[in-house]
Amino acid sequence: MSGPLKLGIPKGSLQDATVALFHRAGWQIDINSRSYFPQIDDDEIECSIARAQEMARYVEHGPLEAGITGKDWIAENASDVHVVTDLVYSKVSARPARWVLAVPYDSKVKSLEDLEGKTIATELVMFTRRYFDERNINVEVEFSWGATEAKVVSGLADAIVEVTETGSTIRAHGLTIIHDLMETVPQLIANHNAWRDPVKRAKIEQIGLLLNGALQGEKLVGLKMNVSEDRIEELVQVLPSMKAPTVARLYNTDWFSVETVVSPAVVRDLAPKLLSAGAEDIIEYPLNTVI
Repeated sequence: MSGPLKLGIPKGSLQDATVALFHRAGWQIDINSRSYFPQIDDDEIECSIARAQEMARYVEHGPLEAGITGKDWIAENASDVHVVTDLVYSKVSARPARWVLAVPYDSKVKSLEDLEGKTIATELVMFTRRYFDERNINVEVEFSWGATEAKVVSGLADAIVEVTETGSTIRAHGLTIIHDLMETVPQLIANHNAWRDPVKRAKIEQIGLLLNGALQGEKLVGLKMNVSEDRIEELVQVLPSMKAPTVARLYNTDWFSVETVVSPAVVRDLAPKLLSAGAEDIIEYPLNTVI
């Protein structure tokens, strides 16, 4: 490798979740609050902290070669980067965030076309302009530094484009959502020079593989149990698995150890069925990665 891979770690709401995800995937990242260059226990990676809003630009033009940021900020910067993989952070949100168009409850604006000639406030300026331009709707899009909902309430804008998960904050400000513009998830991205380098590409693909494996591991648990030989077939019939359960005979007995991987949501209903089918010594355990 021609020097270590320069990898961007997102500053802000994704930072802690990203560091925790790397830890589950096998990397230890240590962040010093006084430094923008975290330490990582991999000589082939060199980390830097960057705001998610700026990550795509730094990956596309340097100095970063790969990084993690939201799909929304890639769209905002219209960056020519290679998207390696989506990373759906289940511990950040149970659902993808979405950028929505919202207006006051009593607004006469009911559709995109009703915004012709009106003003929209948002942090996602470039994407919003392109979105309306592609639909031949003339709007004035203004950048909002924050408290975007208040822009409509105070009459500074006719509508807002804002990110939300549940819509509860938007509703709490007396607004209603009239249109969804896009869903966004974190993505691992790389610039084209690094992606064309076989060694660096292999490293980026390794990161994507193990991070997704760690995310998959968060969604599943292992189940292990013992069952007598005369009831093994009965047990296997009620036991879900990714392909088939692992079955091994216990040493010098007519009993078997049975192991499988399932969603934690099914365990509470599955456990009584396993007991009825002859299972004993049932153990549930967490998984780090599933690849």
